[in-house]
Amino acid sequence: MAARCWRSAAHAEGEVDDRIAAFYEALVTRFPPGSPDSPWMAAVDAGIDHVNLSWSERSAPSIEAIQDLAAEHRLVLFDPQSEDAYLPGQ
Repeated sequence: MAARCWRSAAHAEGEVDDRIAAFYEALVTRFPPGSPDSPWMAAVDAGIDHVNLSWSERSAPSIEAIQDLAAEHRLVLFDPQSEDAYLPGQ
């Protein structure tokens, strides 16, 4: 999923997964892009089946909150640099 989005810079067409939409909304509400203490290095980008996050060194305090939100919405976190996946609640 992630590689498809990175390679083509286009998102798959279709219905947005409700969990993705709820996670995205909770995330940008809690950490608004463009705010002075925003952890994001780039825009928070969402597709029908994923949310891309790129955060800065300021983001350390937000990581636990992101993990909690992902678990709440039963989503897997994937780190493309290490290729590690983190399952909800683990």
